[in-house]
Amino acid sequence: MRCFYHGDYYFSLPETHPFPMDKFWRAEALIRGAAPECSVSILPAEHAPMEDILRVHTPTYLDSIRAGSLDSTAALKLGLPASEALLARSRLETGGTLLAAEAALRDGIAANLAGGTHHAFADRGLGYCVLNDVAVSARAILAARPTLRILVVDTDAHQGNGTAAIFAGDPRVFTYSIHGGRNYPAVKETSSLDVPLPRYVSGRDHLDQLESTLAPAVEEFRPDLAFWISGADPHEHDRFGQMRLTDADLAARDAHVLDTLLVRRGIPVVVLYGGGYNRDREHTARLHARTILAAASVG
Repeated sequence: MRCFYHGDYYFSLPETHPFPMDKFWRAEALIRGAAPECSVSILPAEHAPMEDILRVHTPTYLDSIRAGSLDSTAALKLGLPASEALLARSRLETGGTLLAAEAALRDGIAANLAGGTHHAFADRGLGYCVLNDVAVSARAILAARPTLRILVVDTDAHQGNGTAAIFAGDPRVFTYSIHGGRNYPAVKETSSLDVPLPRYVSGRDHLDQLESTLAPAVEEFRPDLAFWISGADPHEHDRFGQMRLTDADLAARDAHVLDTLLVRRGIPVVVLYGGGYNRDREHTARLHARTILAAASVG
């Protein structure tokens, strides 16, 4: 399986910052360590072309990130220090998803060892998400292949509100989000299918809802390509997820998503990280790495 990664995914933040940027290099090292046995090839990501980014994001918003000129409210909602360096880092992350999408269409499955920045809207960033990498990639693919049908499967603990808003009314894109109904974001958008779960949902109840809703949505929409924002934040020790999934529950979730999409129906899948804020920062990296290795085992 082809995975895309760049060392500059790691962006220097204060040690006390809640976003664990170190998860990217930690997970990449774990995947590299297992790669000889798992048929994983890690290839360099490239900056997403501005032409593709501008299919989704407004020039005014991009200029405000580049110049670091967000007002105090927008800066607080983004949660990351806006600058040209942050925009360059986000273009790399988005470029990794673009490359992974093309690889998945060729090979059946591919991954970006980052991505899933689903809170970014066309004109603003939220929740540590600067550019919406899935939206940029999906729009680029549809520009070249307008008849394709694209599914976004979001199993992150938080609703993919930016993705839902960007694709509202687009019949070529189906957005599925299973998330905490009373967790961030406080104001939800409307996905094609939302599966809101109670706070501190158990692993068994989460999996029951996933198993009863994902396959029917896939059968009804019949996609040609799926972006899967996996998310490590449903874990029971995550600081922000407000769910109670164990390591074994997350492994079962991963197996079910991969079986539903790739194994049973042959739908090409792009695997992305999404959120992860475990109290043990190394554990966050392990959870992301295990998802990638699970995907490699079926690819």
